[in-house]
Amino acid sequence: MSLTTNSEFSCPYCMEVNDIEVDLDNDINQQLIVDCQICCCPIEITITTGLHDPINIIATTDSE
Repeated sequence: MSLTTNSEFSCPYCMEVNDIEVDLDNDINQQLIVDCQICCCPIEITITTGLHDPINIIATTDSE
């Protein structure tokens, strides 16, 4: 049984879709800095949960 869930988000710089593995027990309400898989720019990721979506990923530039 996998403890992570695959999710996708768009890079705020190049708008390409990126994949990320989310650990539902440890990553919720956390902020991460990841590099875009396409353009390598740093992205600030905030992972939350919603009422209708189990995982909500907010991707912003590091200057926002």
